[in-house]
Amino acid sequence: MDAGGNSGADLRSSIKKWKIIYPVYLNSKKTVAEGRRIAAAKACPDPTCIEIADSCAHLKIPRAIELDKAYPRDFFQVGRVRVQLTNDDGSPVNPAIRTKKQLMIQIAELVPKHHGRTKKQEPPAGPSVTTTNKKNKKKK
Repeated sequence: MDAGGNSGADLRSSIKKWKIIYPVYLNSKKTVAEGRRIAAAKACPDPTCIEIADSCAHLKIPRAIELDKAYPRDFFQVGRVRVQLTNDDGSPVNPAIRTKKQLMIQIAELVPKHHGRTKKQEPPAGPSVTTTNKKNKKKK
């Protein structure tokens, strides 16, 4: 067995056949013309590659993050995720998810529940200071 440079090339060539998901496909803040691929009601606001990859891991879908790639329509949208939907024999990796669109909808449901987002939304644990000593000025 050759464990040298060929294994990396073989991995890259097999990953090339995987489906690509850009974060803009799932972004509810984008229009269809800007690249959104699912219904706005099912999409989530500003997903990241890491959140998409973690959602794929939760769904037990093989994935590879490519942070050096950009979305062709908008080069400021950096990063994409490659996912393997079917095995080499053509059978689905996850029988519940057969198409790319089904996968994108499942990911969009999971991204808002991502642990990185739930931590950001919690209020800080420090003491909260409220000022109630404001004077009410009356106009004459």
